[in-house]
Amino acid sequence: MENVVKEKLYEGMFLVDSARAADWDGVVSTIRNILERNEAEIVSLRKWDERKLAYEIDGKTRGTYILCYFRANGQRIRAIERDVQLSERIMRVLVLRAECMKQEDIEKEKATAVQEPARQETQEN
Repeated sequence: MENVVKEKLYEGMFLVDSARAADWDGVVSTIRNILERNEAEIVSLRKWDERKLAYEIDGKTRGTYILCYFRANGQRIRAIERDVQLSERIMRVLVLRAECMKQEDIEKEKATAVQEPARQETQEN
């Protein structure tokens, strides 16, 4: 009998130094490589926000958060977290199970996948 492994949906919040986030393609490539190396399938990947950090991390006071939804074998999460710790580009990661996400919410995330949101400018009417 085959050993069938069910992949589950996870939400990963990656924190990168805001200065490094200027190299958007490099940051996305790093996250993709970590996830693909650990056999995860990316559902959505986008810039979430840039904020002042609650406390200094490696001498940095600002960080850019990148939100990623991916499917993976639960046994691979520890390896993903280890790879993030070894990465020079990513400061921290938080991975949570996202099984409660509705399919339409995931579809909304796919619509903005792998893009940096356009800056909105206020216009006078």
